[in-house]
Order: sequence, then structure tokens, then C-alpha cells
Amino acid sequence: MALKTRNKVSFTFSLPGMADIIFLLLIFFMITSTLIHPTALKLLLPRSSHQTSAKPLTTVSITQDLQYYVENVPVDIETLERVLLDKIGDNRDIYISLHADRSVPIEHVVKVMNIAKKNEFKLILATNPR
Repeated sequence: MALKTRNKVSFTFSLPGMADIIFLLLIFFMITSTLIHPTALKLLLPRSSHQTSAKPLTTVSITQDLQYYVENVPVDIETLERVLLDKIGDNRDIYISLHADRSVPIEHVVKVMNIAKKNEFKLILATNPR
């Protein structure tokens, strides 16, 4: 009497399984790459040897032609305080990052710093590392 084994090992390669893995990796890299959003504003930031590790909630940018932006939305200096208050709310433990072009006169940077001081915001001046 000849006994046959029912379990045979298959040495074939499963292509649908590999396609699923590649598809999942593609989705993973697409999601993680969109989490890093570079600012659309081209600014030449001043250089500094010290960097902070605090994560800002929002950014205020001053371009070379003295235009103010909260994140990527243009605002006037008169409405900047109201926009920041609406964005931050009652939470005063949030940091705001100030991105000012190197050529911006210091008086415009001080205006934003005064708004932050008046409303007790924590402000970080963004710089490029040396």
C-alpha cells in the first residue's frame, strides 16, 4: 500500500503578495513625505550657531518686499495680531516661529516681537545653521 503525502511544499513565488507590499510601501512614503511641508516663501534667513528644538504651532514670515504671512496666507500688519489670536486661542504654551529675510529692517521684526510680547506668545526667531 502506497501512502501519499498531502502536504507538498510549493517553491513558486507569490507575485500578488509582493505587489501588496510594494503598494503599502508606496502609500507609506507618500504619506510621510507630505508631513514635511516646506514653506513656499523663499527667505534668506540669518545664520546662527545655536538652534532650538521647540516645535512651533505656526509661522510668521516677513519677505524681502516687507509682506507679512501667517504660514502661507498673506496678512497686513494691522490684522496680524487678530489672526494670531484666532490661531492660538487661549493656549499660551505654544511657540510661534518668526521667519524674517536677512534684508528686512529690524523695525519690522520688532513689530512682530511687540505683538508677541503684548499677548504673551512665545516667539522663536528662525535662522539657518552655520
